[in-house]
Amino acid sequence: MFYYNNLLNPGLVKFLSKALQKKEISSNDIKLHPLTLRKYVDQLYKNGLLLIISEKPLRVKVFYNTLLNNLLIYFGYKHKVITEDTTSYLEEIEKELTKFRRLKRDNEVKYQQIIDDFEVSFIHHSLSLEGNPITLNETKRILRDKIIPANLRSKDIDEVKNYQKAFLQMLKDSQEKKPLTLQTILDYHHLAMQHDLDIAGKIRKIEVHISGNPNFKITKAENIEKELEELIKRYGNFIKNEKTDLKEILAFAVYFHNEFQHIHPFEDGNSRTTRVITFHLLQSKGIPILDVPYGLLDEYVSYTKGSRTREDQKLFSNLQKIILYNLKKINERLS
Repeated sequence: MFYYNNLLNPGLVKFLSKALQKKEISSNDIKLHPLTLRKYVDQLYKNGLLLIISEKPLRVKVFYNTLLNNLLIYFGYKHKVITEDTTSYLEEIEKELTKFRRLKRDNEVKYQQIIDDFEVSFIHHSLSLEGNPITLNETKRILRDKIIPANLRSKDIDEVKNYQKAFLQMLKDSQEKKPLTLQTILDYHHLAMQHDLDIAGKIRKIEVHISGNPNFKITKAENIEKELEELIKRYGNFIKNEKTDLKEILAFAVYFHNEFQHIHPFEDGNSRTTRVITFHLLQSKGIPILDVPYGLLDEYVSYTKGSRTREDQKLFSNLQKIILYNLKKINERLS
């Protein structure tokens, strides 16, 4: 992530303390030299902690998360920050999607290179949410350099390798416009969980719960197949409709994500599979979501498997920021 000295920069922390008290900030809100402000914005954006909404005028959104909260506490800032924000970014997403379609059409080869770069980051971020301790640099060495760093558990390494297989298959299927089916979902789970063949690709027959969140309602084993069948039927009806607008697509993606996670059809690996099939849905509708940026991971979890009650509306807001961040990053590279 950051270099240690950058994190402990008092000027950067002062900037963060002001930025986190507002939903968004502009260059007019912060009394900093333009070059200093640009340096802070670029550092945070590069590391997935900030969204650049517009360049001229400069508008940015800093993502509240545990890392930045601890940093403020360390430097003695005790004021309240905005931890929830329902600002709509649908208009900005539409603009970036129009730009993306044009740029991608002109440079398909470069887009495939961008996907390769995002892949490692997504696998690391997604598995870190499931307790995998392997770092981003270690993930790169395993997947890109085919080098296994010393002192890593074989199970953790296998999780990384296997999740890559599921992610790549999802990308291939979505690019070929193959719709999701129950068998497709089972196949993704089987690829992702090959390190545990007793449960890989198999619907659970036992009751399970979310560790640390007993309030998270999970479908009883006897009802899984019926609820999965209903969800896939609703997905099929949705995916056939070519007239859905952006808001409808995102709303259904949120419903689909949370419904599948609450059905929780597997003994383990449910959340990582949920992300893969949600990405598939969005990709098939022309929305290139390839990663959940570091700064939005805490918020994402708090509105999904970390929530006491179902939080579809809050996840809808979270998903907009995730998508806009992805589009900004992709278009920046394609340009």
